[in-house]
Amino acid sequence: MTTTPRFTWSRIAAGLALFALLLGCASPSPYGTAPTARPVRRTAPARQRAAQQMVLPAILPRVMIMIDEQSLGTIATAEVEGMAIKKLVAMNIPVVDQDVVRANVARSQQMLKAAGDNRGAAALGAQFGADVVIVGEAVAKPSARRIGDTNLRSYQAVATLRAVRTDTAATLAAASEDSTQVGLEDVSASAKVLRAAGEAAIDKLLPELLARWTPSAPAGGGATAHRMDITVGGVDQLWKLKAIRDSLRARNRDLQNVVQRAYTSGMAEFSVESRLPSEELAEALVLAPPEGLRIQVLDISAGRIQLRAVE
Repeated sequence: MTTTPRFTWSRIAAGLALFALLLGCASPSPYGTAPTARPVRRTAPARQRAAQQMVLPAILPRVMIMIDEQSLGTIATAEVEGMAIKKLVAMNIPVVDQDVVRANVARSQQMLKAAGDNRGAAALGAQFGADVVIVGEAVAKPSARRIGDTNLRSYQAVATLRAVRTDTAATLAAASEDSTQVGLEDVSASAKVLRAAGEAAIDKLLPELLARWTPSAPAGGGATAHRMDITVGGVDQLWKLKAIRDSLRARNRDLQNVVQRAYTSGMAEFSVESRLPSEELAEALVLAPPEGLRIQVLDISAGRIQLRAVE
């Protein structure tokens, strides 16, 4: 009878344990392989990247916005207009005051219809001293049916915009974008989908607009004219308003395209194209004021002069 040495079983057990240990190191964990750490990349949509990387021209255009917006198909709103103004202001692009536009145009619907073609849009923009007019339509509508047995429904919006030069009525850029959202409440969901379509169209329109924008060549050659706003206070009588306006228009060597934008509560606002910088133009107005008036300078900044007329 053969007797197995006592140490044999202990050696076998140790060998099996070592084998199991080695096998565990080479085999994948039952809980799965630990993921390798990778840097998170958050790539913005192509239209947002284009808007962020656009190079602004040296001379920026003055922009006027006229977008016919309808929420739920019939309710007038200004979601896209407000978004466009916010983006333009963030880029320091001058924008025509929408309150001034509405105050001077009693029949806004006829105004929008007149802007249906490029010539109408250009004529209206020039009236308010704009270099470029952004016109178009933005409409949001809900679907007729609810989704399944819920109160949710789908909302669709389409925004179609174009940018028109006011001096030549040429189209600088155009964009049309749509969006679909699922919502519960008509007003908020319609506004949300309208903003989504409008933002997509604006982000596509602005880079192309600025890339193709070039200021008008000054009449008769000479230095390049820069857009400038002139605000004059103390204009409490119409003869003062006429005297100031005529004085500005008489400076045809230094100023061109003089447009009276607004007159209210003794405050007159003009937009001009000046071959002189703000400081030199202010000095010239003080040294050669309109007949019967003296001009005081209240503030001077890039592209803007604030004055006061006194007798």
